[in-house]
Amino acid sequence: MNENRNDKKPDKIDGKNQKYSFKGILKTRWMRSALKLAIIASIVAVIAIWIFNFFDVSASQFFADTENVVLEYGLLGIFIATIIAGTIIPLGSPALVAAAALFGVNPIALIVISTTGFTIGMIINYVFAYRLGRPYIEKKMTKNDLEEMTFVWKKWGWIIFTIFGAIPVLPVELLAFVCGFLKTRLLTFIVLSFLPRFFVFAILVYFGKSAGSWLGIG
Repeated sequence: MNENRNDKKPDKIDGKNQKYSFKGILKTRWMRSALKLAIIASIVAVIAIWIFNFFDVSASQFFADTENVVLEYGLLGIFIATIIAGTIIPLGSPALVAAAALFGVNPIALIVISTTGFTIGMIINYVFAYRLGRPYIEKKMTKNDLEEMTFVWKKWGWIIFTIFGAIPVLPVELLAFVCGFLKTRLLTFIVLSFLPRFFVFAILVYFGKSAGSWLGIG
């Protein structure tokens, strides 16, 4: 009887490892939701830019007024928005950063401030999970999602965190809870939160400025 029980354990572990391979992660509920959102957001963005260019809306007074507001308050607004977006409240910070760049906000300041804001939001998630533990985390995600995220982090570590951080639509905010829950070293967590998002925001700022030039904005 004991031999049979022991024989089943490796099979169970192997099944779990297969489920949380890179291919298996793509099949999880939270990953499918993120990918669907990415596709929809990309389509909407392309259509919106095409419409703006086709109707030459950049010449309108509305766009001129919007540009003035963004240039005056954009960095403060982006800082606050990215802090909130770094927590569990999704605000579409990548879209906000790209839009700010489109309207001509200083690119270097925009990249640094948005990355710093997002990292602060991630640290907030980390601290709450570190201090309050499982009861708090399970108010933010399901038990199943927590189990999946914990196993993914334990198996892939900084590699999966970097991938999630470098792809805007992936739920890296949820990994912040897991890191706090598992009491990951804070400095390591901050570096993993900051560097990939810095790279992402730099690319988004470049595309935002390029789109602005194409539309005659900024």
